[in-house]
This record gives sequence, C-alpha cells and structure tokens, in this order.
Amino acid sequence: MKTKENIYVWLARRTIEEFVLYSGEGKLPEKILPEEDLPEELQKRAGAFVTIRKKGELRGCIGTIQATRANLAEEIISNAVSAASRDPRFPPVRAEELAELDISVDVLEEPEPVNSLSELDPLRYGVIVEKGFRKGLLLPDLEGVDTVEKQLAIALQKAGLGPFTDLNEIRIYRFKVNRYE
Repeated sequence: MKTKENIYVWLARRTIEEFVLYSGEGKLPEKILPEEDLPEELQKRAGAFVTIRKKGELRGCIGTIQATRANLAEEIISNAVSAASRDPRFPPVRAEELAELDISVDVLEEPEPVNSLSELDPLRYGVIVEKGFRKGLLLPDLEGVDTVEKQLAIALQKAGLGPFTDLNEIRIYRFKVNRYE
C-alpha cells in the first residue's frame, strides 16, 4: 500500500469509498486490509471516531469511546461506514460527494475520571458526561468550543440532559485523542 495519507485516514477514506461505490446499503465492505498484512498500528485496540467534512462543514461523525472490535482496523472500518451512512443528522454520503470529502480519525486514549472542573481543558481533552444510562461525549479541540462550560453544555445536550443538570449528579471523564487528518 503506497499512500501519502496517514494509514488511519487512508483506511477510513478507502472504506467510505468502497461502501458508497460497491458495497450497498447496510453492508460492510469486504476486507480492505488482509489480516496477515495488518500493520502493527492497526492491530491494537482503542476507541476511534471518524469525522467527515465537506467544504469545511461537518458531514458525519460517528465513533466509539472504547474498543468494541477485535482491532483498530475493524473499529475504523465500522465507524467510517457509520459516519458515512448512519449519522442521524445527515443523509448518507453519495458517490458524487466523495471527491469533496475531508476525513479525520481520532484515536482515543483511555478515559479517566475528573474530580474537579479545573482538570478539564477543551483544547487538550475530550469530555464524557454520564448519568445513569445517559452518556454524552465531545471530542477535544473543536472550532467554537473554547471553554469548559461550553464543552460540558454540549456533552450534556448529547447525553439528553438539560443545561441545568446538577454537575454533582453526573460523572465526568476526560480523555486525550491522537487526531489524524
């Protein structure tokens, strides 16, 4: 495989192209990388988010907080298909859009509990809020999200919790990501 793109981004892009052009709705693409040829960096297990942008605007973003698949390659493939076809905010990606898409992949480090809001930094850490079965996540270093308060408000909204939720009643976690574009 020869590519100038990072391997994670290449895999996500190739998956989206295969899915949109050849696989059909609801079907994962055939093996993109053979198991015996799997590069070392794709053999580990981790949560990952695949983000699709078109002309700078969000077009799809789906991911997993922690590993749900056998390896990072499978995690990226599954999340790339979901970002292209199952993000409820957008219609599925169409073939004529493929050339206009920018793809990024965030590989998540293990979340750690937060004891104080002073431990948060929206540029450095993503955040997870949790109350009962409700959970919301926001990746770090997002345009327009430059305060802890704004980051928490968005994560609470994603969890289906109101802006007036008592922070003492929720669990908060932070995590780092390695972003590849």
